[in-house]
Amino acid sequence: MKQIEEKIEKLRKEIHEHNYNYYVLNQPVISDLEFDNLLKELENLEADYPELITKDSPTQRVGSDLTKIFKPVEHKYPMLSLSNTYSEQELIDFDKRVKDKLKLRGDVEYTVELKIDGVSVSIIYENGIIKTAATRGDGTIGEEITANVKTIKSVPLKVRNFDSNNSPKLFEVRGEIFMKIEDFIKFNKSREKNGLKTFANPRNSTAGTLKLQDPKLVAERPLDIFVYYLLSDDLQLKTQYESLKTLQQFGFKVNPNFELCNSIQDVINYCGKWETKRETLDYEIDGVVIKVNSIEQQKLLGSIAKSPRWAVAFKFRAKQATTNIRSITWQVGRTGAITPVAELEPTFLAGSTISRATLHNFDEIKRKDIRERDKVIIEKGGDVIPKVVKVIEAERDKSSKPVKPPDVCPECGSKLFFPENEVAIYCINPECPAQIKGSIIHFASRGAMDIEGLGESLINQFVDLGFLKSYSDIYLLHKHREELIQIEGLGEKSVDKMLQSIEKSKSQPFSKLLFALGIRYVGEGAAKKIAAAIGEIETLISAERSEMENIPDIGPAASESITQFFKNPKNLKIVGDLKDAGLNFKSEEKKETSEKLKELTFVLTGTLSKPRDEIKDLIEANGGKVTSSVSKNTSFVLAGDSPGSKVDKAEKLGVKIIGEEEFLRMIK
Repeated sequence: MKQIEEKIEKLRKEIHEHNYNYYVLNQPVISDLEFDNLLKELENLEADYPELITKDSPTQRVGSDLTKIFKPVEHKYPMLSLSNTYSEQELIDFDKRVKDKLKLRGDVEYTVELKIDGVSVSIIYENGIIKTAATRGDGTIGEEITANVKTIKSVPLKVRNFDSNNSPKLFEVRGEIFMKIEDFIKFNKSREKNGLKTFANPRNSTAGTLKLQDPKLVAERPLDIFVYYLLSDDLQLKTQYESLKTLQQFGFKVNPNFELCNSIQDVINYCGKWETKRETLDYEIDGVVIKVNSIEQQKLLGSIAKSPRWAVAFKFRAKQATTNIRSITWQVGRTGAITPVAELEPTFLAGSTISRATLHNFDEIKRKDIRERDKVIIEKGGDVIPKVVKVIEAERDKSSKPVKPPDVCPECGSKLFFPENEVAIYCINPECPAQIKGSIIHFASRGAMDIEGLGESLINQFVDLGFLKSYSDIYLLHKHREELIQIEGLGEKSVDKMLQSIEKSKSQPFSKLLFALGIRYVGEGAAKKIAAAIGEIETLISAERSEMENIPDIGPAASESITQFFKNPKNLKIVGDLKDAGLNFKSEEKKETSEKLKELTFVLTGTLSKPRDEIKDLIEANGGKVTSSVSKNTSFVLAGDSPGSKVDKAEKLGVKIIGEEEFLRMIK
């Protein structure tokens, strides 16, 4: 038996070493066939002697059980988000704040690393063996994804060079899980070939993969990782640079392009170099992370809200590409607004193939003098939404002519309306198919009635088949159950699940229903204020414009739009049908407000865990007030992820900066 144990341990060690050479160093020393034979030999031995299987065995990367739920995990050390900078001057300002806080006259030493465009993960190791892995979540609580992370070959199941006497017993590493560009393209082509929906970019693909509940499916996808942070109470590291070197010694895959910079000018040079060289990499980066190198100085600098004072991200400008406009088409939105779209020669940009780009409105076309067959520069705004930046006029066809706006709706042929003092053009035919589809899609969306299972493609299909003529018809779909089950791609289970969600949506609050009606200028926040102030639909229908305009943040445009909406007999009939279906057209009685925040003024900045209107409502419900700008009269700046310049101003004025946890304690 001892010989078997020794044989198994030798095979494991050998396979771990080959995994490290292949996935971390990218320097394989044996062929794939030889590696597969070693793994097969180990699998056979472990099958014969299952009592000898250990957690760190290479055969245990893929678990056999489906993950029914991702358990919440509290991070021992909060996973802070970074403030963003976009220019040299903002980096210089960051350096000045660091020096002022540290009371330094000389230069600060920084470690700079490429900012991988992926998904953050925290991995805990105990006695050198992987224990748990979790997503970032809200920075305090994440979701456990251990089984999925263990499938990533570049994540060591067992740490290299682990010394039980000198290595830390318990430590955490943080990294960014990503998908290489070439692997992503192949993966998307495979999905397209199998009739599956493709992903927009490598990051979305990575995030979607990590949410899968079957580790075997995760193992089939080409995920990779770069780690960048080492945390342990048992390990006394002096610098971030030393931390990265230690991670490499432990066998983790660290991005090789990190550098030590002796001044902020060196940092600026590094950022400029990689903004130019980013296209040479086989993975996506969207910037550079700059960290004060000294860990002692990091502790002295501390953090504000959810961002450290000792680190910052420098974000690159959006990626651009050159292509040709094949034609300009016009699409109809749910409000009847006609939007021009550039149909492009397909071109690869920032992780996906772009074939369309919004032109916003006709004024934008005139301002940039965009024409059909023009060669143009496009970019992804926020690396997400494609847009035309400019025309390359030197390559314009001499026969090209300026674009003219359409006279009639491209969907229904109705004459279009050109309102004064607006850039938008409208189709005002309420029976326009595109508007019907758009309004129903909006009505069923998550922010409105939140009807699960009734997505855009199904809505388009149901309108075309005549099941839906307005959003009130959603509540009559149960009458067509037998017909719906017969539709290709649907079945009894999916139809019944959708019908249950439709029934559940009847209990949505009046504010959600008011937003779902799709009245122009009545967004989520405005709908909440109107519902709270007016109380019920009958009162709103008969309300005077002046009464509506007395509600905070409800102006003439919104009040006029509401008045016109309820003057339309067709809209009144739809509202009546929704009432008959049992939907909620009355607000709950107002809860008594507290005075916990009485006479306190708040400014909100950064990305918060809840919509800003919801946070604002909480503040006002507790007697506080929210303003848009920081002044000496501001009581608190409530900062979320990636807070902006308001935090800098607050620090200069001595205004206290708090995070959401502290804010919630104030009103508890």
